[in-house]
Amino acid sequence: MSTSEHVNNNNIERFTGFANLYDRNRPSPPQEVIKILHTYLGGNPRNVVDIGCGTGLSSFLWMNESVNIIGVEPNDDMHKVAITNWERIDKPSNIHFTKGLSHQLALASESTDIITCSQSFHWMEPQSTLHECARVLRSGGIFAAYDCDWPPAFNWIVEEQYKKLINLAETRARQLADVEKHPHKWDKEKHLQQIEESGLFRFSKEIVFHNWELCDADRYANIALSQGGLQTALKNGATELYKEVEHFKNNVAEAFAKKLKMCYLVTECA
Repeated sequence: MSTSEHVNNNNIERFTGFANLYDRNRPSPPQEVIKILHTYLGGNPRNVVDIGCGTGLSSFLWMNESVNIIGVEPNDDMHKVAITNWERIDKPSNIHFTKGLSHQLALASESTDIITCSQSFHWMEPQSTLHECARVLRSGGIFAAYDCDWPPAFNWIVEEQYKKLINLAETRARQLADVEKHPHKWDKEKHLQQIEESGLFRFSKEIVFHNWELCDADRYANIALSQGGLQTALKNGATELYKEVEHFKNNVAEAFAKKLKMCYLVTECA
């Protein structure tokens, strides 16, 4: 197996075992994404492809905005939850979910108006992905990679504890797995650079905005628990992290109790 195949498999496996937790708690993609991309496209898209769509959160966003939406996801668990969600809303005919890789899309050339990667581009080899997206996009089409910054803005003490927990989990995950099992995460801060260096797009820029969602203590804590590094560490036997998780949950609950048990969480998107 080649190095790139190892990376693909490790990155895909990272998201196994917690798809329902992910789906219930992750922030929904903001409507601003649609507004911005409509503006640049000059109208509603006919075909949208959402690569690394996970459980479909970022695909269903387009349900009333495009004639045809295809969510592409390589992980079995995430794909199954996307299908379950699709069935739950009476199987809308304009949305389809398929398994696939970002650099091997089973789509015709020049067939798509918009391609999105929601919180997923950093798990894809960027240049092969961008070349495949350029092949699939029609002339004047748009590629958009967008991400949330973690942790969501809420309380500085809780946010520091969130980062400490996730950093500890990432360290333990790497310690407990053989080197050939390590996933590879490309730097989000270099997304724009990767797009520009590809030479495939005539215009590129970064747009930063905020999104607000109501959140309670359980959801805030579960957003941390839905991080792949923490889940991987737990799967690999880092049982000492359960104590850290409980400590974090208690601190989150205490912080939310001071804010009438419900608040708006703020996620920064770029």
